[in-house]
Amino acid sequence: MTTTPRLFIAILALALPFSIRSAAADAPIKHRLLLTEYGKGPNRFIELDSDGKLVWEFKPPSTTVIFHALPNGNILFGYGGQPTGVREITSRGETVFDYVSKSHQVFGCERLTNGNTLVAEQEPCQAVEVNPKGEVMHITPLTTNVKGFHLQVRNVHKLPNGNILAAHEGEGAVREVAPDGKMVWEYTGVTNTGEAQRLANGNTLICCGTQKRLIEVTPDKQIVWEFSDKDAPDLNITWVSSLQQLKNGNLLLGNFMRGKEGQGAHAIEVTHDKDKRVVWKWNDHSIIKSLTTVRVIGE
Repeated sequence: MTTTPRLFIAILALALPFSIRSAAADAPIKHRLLLTEYGKGPNRFIELDSDGKLVWEFKPPSTTVIFHALPNGNILFGYGGQPTGVREITSRGETVFDYVSKSHQVFGCERLTNGNTLVAEQEPCQAVEVNPKGEVMHITPLTTNVKGFHLQVRNVHKLPNGNILAAHEGEGAVREVAPDGKMVWEYTGVTNTGEAQRLANGNTLICCGTQKRLIEVTPDKQIVWEFSDKDAPDLNITWVSSLQQLKNGNLLLGNFMRGKEGQGAHAIEVTHDKDKRVVWKWNDHSIIKSLTTVRVIGE
């Protein structure tokens, strides 16, 4: 008489985890976002909750298009006015670090694992590493043929080998240079590129700006993966301006809609595989007109 209830309970126990997983798999993706609005709208930081509602905004001291959300919740960004430099603020706007550059303009920056900050300076075009006190620790000259300072360099990253990977927007080039400034690798022909990131397998992800695509290239410059406006024509991909590698392996793209505001998606999450599935997008045009950099908070 007890066999049937026990058998039923055993079957239910086996089935329950699958039901839970199925429900979780069907749950909509939600992201908390931090972004910079730039273009026809005001230049500002905006934070959105997981339901897409505005919870905070902050006006930077001057033009800001690139930032990093730090693990401690702070925000690191370059500001390109006069003066120009890199600032770190808390999640509610209090300044905790401010490096004022002697160059003409700064947009790109990165917080390094040693606590120092990498600064992308324009005219002279160079990557400057400064310590938490703002003292210059090392300068790496960067190669570019662009004379006007505004488009000389955008995002910069220090690689595990000590070299610098830099995106040169005006020239449409991505270059890896040694600490002494010697060029060791480059990829050219990527119009308005503002970001490139080196993958663990040695390949490089490159935002191709107004070419409306993101590509992955091998060390010998072969394209092995690409996501473009042709893969998602309904998203109004206009200018691939930022990139974030998410913990789940997917890629978050910022879509700068300069000149094509009002339709499509500002931010896109796509799978980094042969399927290139768009699994999430943010397309609220009532909050902003266009963005340059977007980050999922907590990644």
